[in-house]
Amino acid sequence: MELSRIAVAGSSGLIGGALVRSLTADGHEVVRLVRRAPRSRDEVRWDPENGSVDAAGLAGCAAVVNLAGANVGSRRWTEEYKATLRSGRVRGTAALAQAIASLKPEERPRVFVNGSAIGYYGETGGRAVDESAPAGEGFLPSLVVDWEAAAAPAQEAGVRTAFARTGLVVAREGGAWERLFPLFKAGLGGRMGDGRQYWSFVALHDEVAAIRHLLDTDGLSGPFNVTAPQPVTNREITEAMGRVLRRPTLFAVPAPVLKTVLGEMAGDVLGSQRVLPARLLESGFVFAFPEIEGAIRAAAG
Repeated sequence: MELSRIAVAGSSGLIGGALVRSLTADGHEVVRLVRRAPRSRDEVRWDPENGSVDAAGLAGCAAVVNLAGANVGSRRWTEEYKATLRSGRVRGTAALAQAIASLKPEERPRVFVNGSAIGYYGETGGRAVDESAPAGEGFLPSLVVDWEAAAAPAQEAGVRTAFARTGLVVAREGGAWERLFPLFKAGLGGRMGDGRQYWSFVALHDEVAAIRHLLDTDGLSGPFNVTAPQPVTNREITEAMGRVLRRPTLFAVPAPVLKTVLGEMAGDVLGSQRVLPARLLESGFVFAFPEIEGAIRAAAG
């Protein structure tokens, strides 16, 4: 993409922050969507929970990227927190899509990349799935279905819209690995449950590169699984963490304990999702860290 003005929602998060750094390093002008009064030209006011956006601030942007939303794994899934997860993602996406559609055709962005999740597929066990698979059952699949559907106004307005269905991001700060690294460094790491469940991971570097690929490549629209091409089991991840950090991995957390501590969210840890990035690979994207050990070494620094 030629040097452009790009709006990013969720710019303070793990992925959003890394994306902003990548874009600005290449000379792009980044407009951040903020929940307070803007303090400069590169900020636009929005309120995702209440579904409002200052649409005028998006006029002239070549692209809009939405990575906003409360962390799925940061708290127990009480009914109240599930409502928070839903409102931030679904209402926030709808607000952005409607704001984009409200602009004059010549002022609209050329592309809208909306964050999404492989939670769409639900439990897959050992069965590999790609973007052609239907939605699964349960809270996360239903959330992702509604989340992606909320982008319809932008699509109907003729804006190329792509959904980045992200897996577990391997990073030292943020996401699941923010909790894993300290445990393993202390020699307290181990498998979760029986360890046979698949975790579809992606290195933070590849996550950002994939989003930029979706921004830059004309014709790419619809869902794209942003996961490494070689998903691995929790047991294999445990072994790789031990090798990289040179620590024992003797501990194991039984499934009943996880269910007691995490409640319904334990299904996301104990569940198995073997997700393949078929459409990304078909589009010519090349992963820098296709294997789990390389992703962990990159994150460990």
